[in-house]
Amino acid sequence: MKVSGIICEYNPFHNGHLYHINKTRENGATHIVAVMSGNFVQRGDTAIMDKLERARLAVHSGADLVIELPVQYCLSSAENFASGAVYLLDSLGAVDEISFGSECGDTDSLLKAMATVDLAAVTHADEIRGIMEKGYTYPRALNSVVNGYDAEAASIISEPNNLLAIEYLRALKKHDSRMEAFTVKRKNAAHDSTESEDGFASASLIREMIGSRNNISELTTPEWAEAVAEAVKKGETASLSRLERVMLYKLRTCSTDEISQIYDVGQGLEHRIYGARMAGSLDELLFTVKTKRYTMARIRRIMLSLLIGITKEDMKQLPPYGRILAFNERGREILARAKDTARIPFASSIAKLSQLSDIAERFAELEIRASDIYGLALETVTSAQKDYRAKIMIDME
Repeated sequence: MKVSGIICEYNPFHNGHLYHINKTRENGATHIVAVMSGNFVQRGDTAIMDKLERARLAVHSGADLVIELPVQYCLSSAENFASGAVYLLDSLGAVDEISFGSECGDTDSLLKAMATVDLAAVTHADEIRGIMEKGYTYPRALNSVVNGYDAEAASIISEPNNLLAIEYLRALKKHDSRMEAFTVKRKNAAHDSTESEDGFASASLIREMIGSRNNISELTTPEWAEAVAEAVKKGETASLSRLERVMLYKLRTCSTDEISQIYDVGQGLEHRIYGARMAGSLDELLFTVKTKRYTMARIRRIMLSLLIGITKEDMKQLPPYGRILAFNERGREILARAKDTARIPFASSIAKLSQLSDIAERFAELEIRASDIYGLALETVTSAQKDYRAKIMIDME
């Protein structure tokens, strides 16, 4: 029995994800546990479909057990996203390796680049700070410095999935994990590519196609294509644009102090955000705040965190539990293996998990609130408190 962990969003699942799962199986994995973003994703957006439906489909597409990544980690930096997900996998005590995609496709090269980056962050801190003061993001400033003495490492960290892969490796080290690292070289379509190639397309292109009601059957599995078509038909797909008025309302009724408490807000950014409260649309708000230093994804994450109520204090705690969204027979075997090794509780009922501690109660509170808000982003609005009534998917066929 070899258990591999995959960190994912499946927003939506496509042929590149299937390729990754198949390559992970070819590397010897007999069981796969996925830590998946819930109803909000790391790019600062709503997930195209409800988390329970995506978890159900994930189990039908190669995953055996799906665990939810808490919303504050979904709406955070790549570093925190990776740290929270790796911590959940490691806390099972039953996962042998973590499998992730990268443009590089070579773990040793990624580790070498990580060492170079970590050294540069310390020895060239003043130079990096100086570049950032000119209005550039930290990753761009770091890349500029690294390129000055290690072009290969700079080339590696210039690719988005390589950067995320390095964060996974860094998280393994941070949590002193014994899980091995295995990377799969990304196939064909690049991150956020606007074109498909040989049946492969970026998730962003597929989401655009879904929004335009185009057929995606060649880019994903038949079951996912059918489920997406049905969700579109029933009004069960989400869009951030439907949260426009509630986000504008939240900004118009909060204070600079409240904004300053949100994670990733610092260096006076709260004043820039507060100054955008006159905006008459979400796009106007975002473009008013955006600069070279503050990316659109970061601003969207901040605005969603403000809406949900995720603060700096909420990012000081590691997940106190793992919430199970779906599993099959092999998933049951993973849980059986973890029975004596898990370092935090794993269960499906958020009501029961919320009773474990004050921290667990806060995590559950944010998750339930996030799901309630997500229901407003669907074409057909759903009722509140849905997380309490959620039935996880158990597939024993």
